[in-house]
Amino acid sequence: MNKGLIILAACCAAVAAAPFALAQDETEKGVEKYRQMLKEDPWSNPGLLDADRGEGLWKTAAGPNKVSLEKCDLGKGAGVVDGVFAELPRYFADASKVMDLETRLMWCMEKLQGWKHADLVKKPYPAGGQPVKDLGAIATYVASKSSGMKYAAKLDKPEEKAVVDAGHAIFFRRQGPHDFSCATCHNDSGKRIRLQGLPYLADPKEAKQVIGQWPAYRVSTTQVMTMQHRMYDCYWQMRMPELEMGSDVSVALIAYLTKSAEGGEIAAPGLKR
Repeated sequence: MNKGLIILAACCAAVAAAPFALAQDETEKGVEKYRQMLKEDPWSNPGLLDADRGEGLWKTAAGPNKVSLEKCDLGKGAGVVDGVFAELPRYFADASKVMDLETRLMWCMEKLQGWKHADLVKKPYPAGGQPVKDLGAIATYVASKSSGMKYAAKLDKPEEKAVVDAGHAIFFRRQGPHDFSCATCHNDSGKRIRLQGLPYLADPKEAKQVIGQWPAYRVSTTQVMTMQHRMYDCYWQMRMPELEMGSDVSVALIAYLTKSAEGGEIAAPGLKR
């Protein structure tokens, strides 16, 4: 091709891309302005309504056994919710597993309240525009009781280290029909998808800034999304097999991300686009 034509084509491409870049910047500025407006009045965060609903569900007798979750031990003793989210995931000897918040809550719902595991993992997340389901509301309540604290999950036991290592491997493993990995979107700074900024989650500095904002109220879908739901949605977007809530893969990824975010501030429920 003529050298002049190559230069002309490159210039045209640059000019054509400029409006898209401007639209991205303006959209992100608008969303950030919305976030700041809500942060200036914390009680305007719609996610707090689900946290309140979750508190009621935590204290209400439910399930086939008609008991509340106030006997559930999330790591600091039965019924204690203050600060527990800041120290999860962790290894629970009574379950012989490393569990994140939602996985542990689900375990308590099975053991204490008598729910069947199959029923809890069947369609556990809401459709767009629908409120977060009961387990997610409870998770939002518990997470909110660690808001303002720092992530301090030790993750130093052999079982915990193994799960973090597995999460690291899964994060970077390319797989599925499009040969994607989590790192495809989250291993560089400045990436975007559909005008949405993508955090560099493999970098502790950026991980600390964003991981503690989940569960979060998503403006685009007008609902709270938990971290398990976020993992599920990412797998769906990669066209991967459906990721079951509380699965070893989901817990491993959450453990790895939490370890990367160690020392970061928790601001749950957060606000997301």
